[in-house]
Amino acid sequence: MSEAPAVTEAQIAELVQVFYDRARLDDDLGPVFNNAVGDWDHHLAIVTDFWSNALLGTKRYAGHPFPVHMRLPITREHFGQWLALFREAAEEILPPETAKLAIGRAEFMAKSFRAGLFPFDPVVPSSATRSKDTPA
Repeated sequence: MSEAPAVTEAQIAELVQVFYDRARLDDDLGPVFNNAVGDWDHHLAIVTDFWSNALLGTKRYAGHPFPVHMRLPITREHFGQWLALFREAAEEILPPETAKLAIGRAEFMAKSFRAGLFPFDPVVPSSATRSKDTPA
């Protein structure tokens, strides 16, 4: 079994705080978060527990985040900005290997949420996987 990446609870809490500080001010994401979250301290505690579980296996988060997000006015474009802000905060705050792990999990979560929210979006093959029989 591999050893868990070096990260502290304080770093995880800082990651969550910095990400949301930036997201709340973002022209596109800010209105979504600010209209959805009433008690920011409570929300930040839940999200910190989520990332503590994701990065340290603390089992402090046992919820299901997708149903909550289904009710929000999230667009396809929000995912790229959410990931950009998360990546920026993770690379700034976390040790490099932990940042890489956190970003990978965030990318997986974004891909899963997007597939759940927009299940009929076309899948466009990359040029590397396109065959002569596949339309461009």
